[in-house]
Amino acid sequence: MAQGEKKGFIARMLEGKERDENYARSTLPTGRWSLFWDIFKGRFSKLVIVNLLIIVFCIPLVAVFFLRYMMVVGQGVLLPVNSLGPVWPAVPDVAGMEQQMILSTDLLWGALMVVAGLIAAIGISGGIYVIRNLVWTEGIFVANDFWRGIKINIVIVLQSTLFYGIFLYLFTISIDASAVVIATGSGNRTLMIISQVICYIAIVFLTIVYFWMLSMGANYKLKFFRLLKNSLLMTFGMIFHNIFFVVLMAIPVILILLGSFFAMIGYIILILFGLSYMLLVWFDYSQWVFDKYFESKRAGGKVNRGIYPKVGKGGDQSKAVQQYEAEQAEASKIRSDLASRPIKPITDDLKVYELPESFSRDDLKKLRASKEAIVEDTEKYAEEHKGDEKYVVYNARFEQPEEEPEEEKKGKGGKKKEKKGKGGENGK
Repeated sequence: MAQGEKKGFIARMLEGKERDENYARSTLPTGRWSLFWDIFKGRFSKLVIVNLLIIVFCIPLVAVFFLRYMMVVGQGVLLPVNSLGPVWPAVPDVAGMEQQMILSTDLLWGALMVVAGLIAAIGISGGIYVIRNLVWTEGIFVANDFWRGIKINIVIVLQSTLFYGIFLYLFTISIDASAVVIATGSGNRTLMIISQVICYIAIVFLTIVYFWMLSMGANYKLKFFRLLKNSLLMTFGMIFHNIFFVVLMAIPVILILLGSFFAMIGYIILILFGLSYMLLVWFDYSQWVFDKYFESKRAGGKVNRGIYPKVGKGGDQSKAVQQYEAEQAEASKIRSDLASRPIKPITDDLKVYELPESFSRDDLKKLRASKEAIVEDTEKYAEEHKGDEKYVVYNARFEQPEEEPEEEKKGKGGKKKEKKGKGGENGK
């Protein structure tokens, strides 16, 4: 027996032992959680490639965000709001100046973020197509399917991103404006705080709606307003599930917000596979919702794509294995020409005569003769070996006529008797 290849700790952890009985085809993913882990560990390289492709289209968005941040920091240094002690020239009142500066900055750079978000939407449209196919466990070619996904999903993703970007921009400006009013004391402080809280909550719900628009748009052909209506229903109808999975998919962002060492880990995850991870979590979850509420309710719906549920408790075989065995049984009922007759292996020097570049009639005769010799030799071999046991046994399975069931025989006999009886009565 050949000595097995030594594998490292990470490879053994992901793939399991070579002789482990649990690592078999019959133990394919049987649920959405196991499917997520199976994709994550089995197609990790594809997730990395998809993530990098999406990041390429997110570069303008990252650049706008960075420039906006640098402008806010630069203006904060120049303005006297952070100075200690007296400043020159004297500023009579600096209350609300910092908040006003942030508001004016967001008015410009927030609008630019909406435009940059539309560029990022191009990458998202290709990424969601690849991730959806991974969740369906279909064979994919990452680069090819990424560009194909852009062609298929670009319109609906651009519409959804524009809707999300505009409302996100408006809520952000509203929060900044409320901060100015609170800082200057020119309005009701309590109402402004309530307004900010409502805007933050609205942003969370708007983000969930956007995720549902992406998953529904990638799975179903819906017009924009129908898509928006369905996404709103799913957002509020499954609010607790949605919040749980949004928190789960936001782990890289949470690590960044924690700062220090965790921020570095979060940035590494986000660059390598963070965006793909987020889409995978959401599409795996949304597919479970579609199976439960949509696919199982309509005729011809495809339920449990990508998973292979067990048949009852303690079932040894999944539905996928049972379907494969049923297909094999059906195929065995059809006689195969290759298995029913002897085929001579290529073991002699008989070859087809090769014509030279300039050939004559004699060369054509030699070509025909070589072909006829091969045919005769093949037929001779088949005649000599047609009595071999494996061919006799195989062909006997198809030569035995199927006997009619006894009930059908009785039924036919009964019909004949009835006809005879009727004829006798008519004769009488």
